[in-house]
Amino acid sequence: MTRVLATGVFDILHPGHVHFLTEARKLGDELVVVVARDSVAQKMKRLPFIPENIRLTMVASLKPVDKAILGVEGNIYDILTVVKPDIVALGYDQEFNQDEIVTEGKKRGIDLRVVRISQYSESEFNGTRKIIKMLKTKL
Repeated sequence: MTRVLATGVFDILHPGHVHFLTEARKLGDELVVVVARDSVAQKMKRLPFIPENIRLTMVASLKPVDKAILGVEGNIYDILTVVKPDIVALGYDQEFNQDEIVTEGKKRGIDLRVVRISQYSESEFNGTRKIIKMLKTKL
């Protein structure tokens, strides 16, 4: 069985998220999605609008997702030990170093590969920040 790990904040769900998770699911037999904790999201980007428990419920309800869990506090790579993925799927805009993910996996005894998922371009609603910007101009 091939387990795929995908991560994200998933603050305002949009077609780009659905594309990312659908394509990630195609990479294996099981898709585990890690929803970033509010505190981690705030350190990396900004404090989400939607609280983590609600974001988790929303992501877990999506068809491609087999299991959704909250991320860990502290070292973000510790989630690799929890999930033990064969593949880590990254979104086109996620600023993670692919080699670093592989190295962190090896440190934890996990042999994995990283796959970058393409950008969803069939709609202008393909990014949380884009949606927020559109909303601000229409209010």
